[in-house]
Amino acid sequence: MQSAPAGHETLPAMIRRALARPREDVLVERKNGTWTPISSIELLARVENLACAIRDAGLNAGDRVALISVNRIDWIVADFATLFAGCVVVPVFPTQALDQVRFILQNSEAKLVFVDTPKARERLHSLSQALPRTLVFDGDGDDSLARFEARGAQARAAHPDWPAAFEERLRPDDLAILIYTSGTTGMPKGVMLSHDNLAFTTKSSFGYAFDRVGSGSVVLSVLPFSHIYEHCILYGYMIAGVRHYITHSADELLADLHEVHPEAMTVVPRIFERVLAGITGKALVAGGLKARLVPWALATGREYMTAKTRGTAHGAGLELRYRIARALVLKKLRPLLGLDRLAFFVSGSAPLHFDTAMTFLGFDIVIIEGYGPTECSPVITVNRFETNRYGTVGKPIPGVEIRTASDGEILARGPNVMLGYYKDEAATADVLQDGWYKTGDVGHIDADGYLTITDRKKELFKTSGGKFISPSRVESAIKRSVYINQVMLVGDGRPHPAALIAPNWDLVRAELHLSAVVPAADLAGRSDVVAFLTHETHAQTADLATFEQVRRIVVLPTDLTVEAGELSPTLKVKRRVVEDRYAAEIERAYATALAH
Repeated sequence: MQSAPAGHETLPAMIRRALARPREDVLVERKNGTWTPISSIELLARVENLACAIRDAGLNAGDRVALISVNRIDWIVADFATLFAGCVVVPVFPTQALDQVRFILQNSEAKLVFVDTPKARERLHSLSQALPRTLVFDGDGDDSLARFEARGAQARAAHPDWPAAFEERLRPDDLAILIYTSGTTGMPKGVMLSHDNLAFTTKSSFGYAFDRVGSGSVVLSVLPFSHIYEHCILYGYMIAGVRHYITHSADELLADLHEVHPEAMTVVPRIFERVLAGITGKALVAGGLKARLVPWALATGREYMTAKTRGTAHGAGLELRYRIARALVLKKLRPLLGLDRLAFFVSGSAPLHFDTAMTFLGFDIVIIEGYGPTECSPVITVNRFETNRYGTVGKPIPGVEIRTASDGEILARGPNVMLGYYKDEAATADVLQDGWYKTGDVGHIDADGYLTITDRKKELFKTSGGKFISPSRVESAIKRSVYINQVMLVGDGRPHPAALIAPNWDLVRAELHLSAVVPAADLAGRSDVVAFLTHETHAQTADLATFEQVRRIVVLPTDLTVEAGELSPTLKVKRRVVEDRYAAEIERAYATALAH
């Protein structure tokens, strides 16, 4: 274990120190199509005004304030102001199912809710329950953020000592964030994170892995601030003194990349998969030589970088092919994507397949991977740019210890570990023992201290042949195919695994020359579509053990979605829900396999 960052402090103290350095563009977002900055002075004034408004409205220290909004500067103002007021932030995904929103608001006993639009407020009002006071970022009436802030400015003018008084009463071990886990198997649990949990994790992880990101660096956020991953990154960017650009939605990402040209970004593997699918899709639509050249160049880059990274002989032939691929295609991709200034991506929240990382490295994009659950604020380990070991999630950040239990479960201990689950002492006792947090993930630590994740402990299943299978290992292998959007493996107690496949229908149509007017529901059962996607699945799992290889697939007509209850707000598959929903199709797939 390396030495931890010195000192314990509250988040307002850390944020105030960061904003003490005058900057004209501490945060930047699109407003009416134009990138519009806010200065550190203006941001701090808005935060203090809103903090005074929150307390003037009758809330006390420790009261909970919910935030339900897409990424925007107003979200950050509300987050910081809640903390400055001595209250507790309850981040809620705007896509969260209404029954879970109801549960979170009731369980947290939120006294105030911020939402982004009048439509979001109407959605809340559809809940059959008494709601706390709700304020709207985009409103213009008495319940608007602007009016509320203005009242806060008046309160602050009347009580100039309030901001300092609120902060002086805060302690590092006070509750700061009450964030509810995704709830893939039931209602979410409230994870209690203290000021010290998050301040420690921010300073330790940024000092360790983000040393290339400093004052004036240009960064871009696309992941939701309501996820603890980007929530923590937000604080890190603030103390690093960067120019922080905000993407409002993933649909705007490509345009924003071309205009911002970020030097660093935090992302999830799904974004990498979408980028590769987009590159390949454009080539297939263009047809001709490009349709063959681009996929060949990506595959060549992946093969070359795999050999180079693993230190295996690659020969003069592969070297020549890579040089040709680089000259014709690969060297053009960074500027084409708006990534010409990028130093590195940081990937987290889900497993990243080694091949995906090697494909990006083939066109000079470095991905460093990290790991940590919400309960650990949320960083346990991360790679560093200088010592990046692909295929692992890095070493523990300074001040954090890790070890594995006898069954391979990863245990973590340090100032990043949560206070516990809100109102759930039994669940807390199940995962916290002698200061060690039981992550529920299985993995191993190599001789140099690098951690490799195998799977979720509860998601491992055993075939009827007695072989244990890691679903995420097989799923991430299959998702290497640009023709496949989503995968869920099944096979507990079965002779072999099968896979539910949600295709990238645009690419499948282009590859098989299928009409765009034929509904996906009609295509899902076509023999040529099933045969093509089965071949893709076989090809991507050919390098796995025989017992891991997928024999049969079920083609889904549409993607799994949050709205349909099939995904959590963090896009994790709710396996029980999906398996129950497609039980008949799964049975048919196995019956077909047995018949053959």
